[in-house]
Formats: sequence, C-alpha cells, structure tokens
Amino acid sequence: MNKNLAALIISITAALMLSACTHRRQSVPEPRRAVYYWRTVFRLDTAEREFLARNHVEKIYMRYFDVVAGKQGQPAPNATIRFGQAVPRGIEVVPTVFVMNDCLSQDTAQLARRIVERVVQMNATNDIAGVKELQIDCDWTRSTQQVYFAFLRQVNRALQARGMRLSVTIRLHQLAMTPPPCDYGVLMMYNTGDLTRAGDRNPILDPRDVEPYLRHIAAYKLPLCAAYPIFSIKLLFAGTTYKNMLYDADLGDTLVFRRVAPQRYVVISSRDMPSSLTDDDTHVDVGDSVIVRQVPAAVILAIHDELERRRPGINDQVIVYDLESSNINHYQQHDYEKIYHP
Repeated sequence: MNKNLAALIISITAALMLSACTHRRQSVPEPRRAVYYWRTVFRLDTAEREFLARNHVEKIYMRYFDVVAGKQGQPAPNATIRFGQAVPRGIEVVPTVFVMNDCLSQDTAQLARRIVERVVQMNATNDIAGVKELQIDCDWTRSTQQVYFAFLRQVNRALQARGMRLSVTIRLHQLAMTPPPCDYGVLMMYNTGDLTRAGDRNPILDPRDVEPYLRHIAAYKLPLCAAYPIFSIKLLFAGTTYKNMLYDADLGDTLVFRRVAPQRYVVISSRDMPSSLTDDDTHVDVGDSVIVRQVPAAVILAIHDELERRRPGINDQVIVYDLESSNINHYQQHDYEKIYHP
C-alpha cells in the first residue's frame, strides 16, 4: 500500500474515533426531571406543588446551607434551611451545599467531614429518607483548583463510606479547566454575564456570552446535565452606574415607580428598599432606574438545543432554577415541556 495513502487512512480513522468519543451520548446517573430549591424555609404552595406534578419532577436539589468564613476565619454554616413541611412523596432530595472560595484556605479534611456529617444529621432530623447524593456548589478558579479538588476527594471518601455519590456545579468558564473529581457535574446555564452593566446583554443568559465556551463542551471528560434559569432579577441603576439588586421591591407601587418601558421603571419617590436576603436596605433615589432581566423562553430553548447538538445526552436530566411561584409563572406549560424534553 502506498505510504501516503496508509498515512491518510490512519489519520481519518483517528479523527473518526475522536469524533465518536467526543460525541457519544453521555448521561448522568439516574437522570430525572429536577428543580433547584434555594430558599431558607422549605414550604411549597399550591402552585409549586402543581408544577412538580404537572411536569413529572422527581428530584429537588435543595440548598441545605452555605459555608462561609466565620468571625474567627473558620468555615461556618450559614442560612441553614428549615423544614416547614414534609417533602412530597416520590420526590428525591439532593442536599446541596454552597461553599465560599475563601473557606478553602482552611483545613479541608475537617471541613469535608463536618459538611457530610451535618447533611446526614439534617436528613435524619427532618425525616429525609433515601438520600443518594450530595452536591457541592463552589465558584472555584485556577488559583483554588488544587485545594478544591483535594476537598472534593475528601468529601467523596466520606460519602462513599455511606453509599452516596458526589455531584458538583460547573460554571461555563470552568469547562476549559480540568474536570473536578466527582460523579457528574451540573452545567449552570445562568448568571453568564455582568449584571453591573446596563447594556443590551442579559446577564442571566445571553447566547453571545455562552458561545465562546461551547467549544470545550464536547470533549469535557465528566458526565454533565444542564440547569436553566426561570427567574428574573431587578437591577437598580443611577444612570449607567449599578447600585444594587432589589429583591422584594413591588414595581407595581405607583407611589414609588413609574413604568417607562416593558422591562424598565423609573423611581419617582426616594426611600429604602430591600436589596438582598442578608444585607442592609438600599436607598433608591428619584431618577434611579430599575431594569428587570428575564430570559425569553425562545433563548432558553435555542441554547438547550445547541447544547444537545454539541453534547448529546446533556439534557437527559434538566434542572430549572429555581422553584418559586413567582418564577414558575414566567413561562407557559408548553415552554416547560420543551425545556424538560431531552
């Protein structure tokens, strides 16, 4: 055989093998339709229960607590969830713990042990049975990657001793890094942009912010599922200068706000407004503007389909963020049917 022809055949064969490896269908363990629950009290209203039933949701990724740097610099639990009612029958709970990056400078072996023990204790105290998994949420970077991965290995050992698996959240920028040591990752398709900018890009999810990272997704060596946003945010600006995010502001209050565009309001009366769950109130001044950001269903579905094209199986399990009546009403039932469809 001609040497050049043989070399060409070998090259094509290798390319086909690589393509098959990077485009084979990959799914997470026991994929189910799922939601995130991110409040500090677990209590579902009628609309939320109906949402779970109507969309055949079988799994709730529930934030149990955050881990933050305490007063002495030691990691400490914060904003622990309380259970105001029982979890509906037939729903699997995945305890989720958000770990602040600065906590990774402490003794991670002890931190891993304490987190797992606290989660197990909370399960027992609140009669949460059948827990198979723990999820760690952390916005790690290259500078904290080594210590974070060591921490995850310690968490994993503690979980494996209890017959449980470990999942983690994956931000888009982390697709270019080494995958963390865990059973699978949840690709967070939200908070992809800069919320402090008053331009035309949606900081929750904008295809222009997503596209640069998608070249890494096919070859990413970790099973992935996807999480999509159904929430909206209210951003306060003075001119083009970002001031804060408003949480409980009633934009329908015509004594304070005047609507000047479909997603834009102007402040007509100065006062203090709740700006977060824990921070002090923010003072809104006459002339400030509030921009409401929400992702159109068409954008979510376009990105959903593009992810599936590049990474077959990533939508075998879809998680929406997050379960709350005010969020649920942003979309029609036929939108949810498409979002949850693989």
